[in-house]
Amino acid sequence: MKIPGPDHPITIEPTPGRIRVSVDGVVVAETEHALTLRESTYPAVQYIPRADADHSLLSATDHKTYCPYKGDASYLSISVGGRTIENAIWSYEQPHDAVKQIAGHLAFYSNKVTIEELS
Repeated sequence: MKIPGPDHPITIEPTPGRIRVSVDGVVVAETEHALTLRESTYPAVQYIPRADADHSLLSATDHKTYCPYKGDASYLSISVGGRTIENAIWSYEQPHDAVKQIAGHLAFYSNKVTIEELS
């Protein structure tokens, strides 16, 4: 486990406004309670509360990864319009203490879904 610091900063803040995640025009998640996670030099990531996602479109996969700063990630696929987008979502259900705010949230790969920031 690594602790975020000056060499690898991580910040988590409430996202102002509403975030909508969709695939082919179908809303997968929409919330006013997203968190913006900024990590080092990576692009910012929106973390959406699980409760604000349409779980009828989601299915867990066996894929797992590990981040030394955040912990073990599990993955979900999205099924929309007869197609499945594999491992389009990741989640840290028991993240390390330094990022514990993202527990119970979902993050979406921006190259697999449309993420809109609405006012």
